[in-house]
Amino acid sequence: MRRAVTALAVAAAAAMAVPAQAIAQPTPPPVPEGIPVEMLASFAPAIIGAAAGTEDIAAGPQDAILDQARNLLESPGIPPELKSTLERVITFLDGSGGGGPEIPKENAPVIAQFLYPTIGKGCIGEGADSVGTALAVPGPAQLPPPGPKAGQAGFVFTALGTSSVAAEQPEPLTVTWINLDNQRRATQNLTNEAKINPDGPATLSAIADTGPGRVLAVVSGGLTTQKEGAAPITCSFLPTVGMFQVA
Repeated sequence: MRRAVTALAVAAAAAMAVPAQAIAQPTPPPVPEGIPVEMLASFAPAIIGAAAGTEDIAAGPQDAILDQARNLLESPGIPPELKSTLERVITFLDGSGGGGPEIPKENAPVIAQFLYPTIGKGCIGEGADSVGTALAVPGPAQLPPPGPKAGQAGFVFTALGTSSVAAEQPEPLTVTWINLDNQRRATQNLTNEAKINPDGPATLSAIADTGPGRVLAVVSGGLTTQKEGAAPITCSFLPTVGMFQVA
């Protein structure tokens, strides 16, 4: 039933996702067959803990993230899709994967899609889940508005198949990020200030002063949408993880 609802959400979003502003909308990666999103999201608390902690990042909080990813990787019968995702996390953290996407040499932004889509139960309506996709855009770039500068990153989250963002967000959607190379970290609310997709699907964004370096980010939390003439719908999304390089 979860997979059927997910497929319907993606199909519905395909017809709706016409942004009011010219922002790239990459094709969301599919939910890996046979793998619950809960399993993919299980290592996200380690990243949140590292970003929220007070210890020196240089002393090795990323080691805890590496350990948790490696422990999951050693689980018996791990599906190939999940193994591939975890291997990408490990190579990013230990530096053997090259540190992230290439920095753009032209004006076109580099879009770093988060590692996997997430699920928001009941976000479209009763019994209808939404697939949430998150991406990061290292600056300098024009998107998301007003555009991240050099040393900044923009985050965009879209809840596919949903109505427009409600004026009030009682349970905010947040991005928690940690720069492994310069020790910066923060948790920020994703907001509707950029007015992306004002008629839906619900799209929220934020710009972060990450500074240059390797950045790990986790998007999770609540989202409230409201269709004209209808009651608002509030739902929660499981954490999804992104990793990218900022110049």
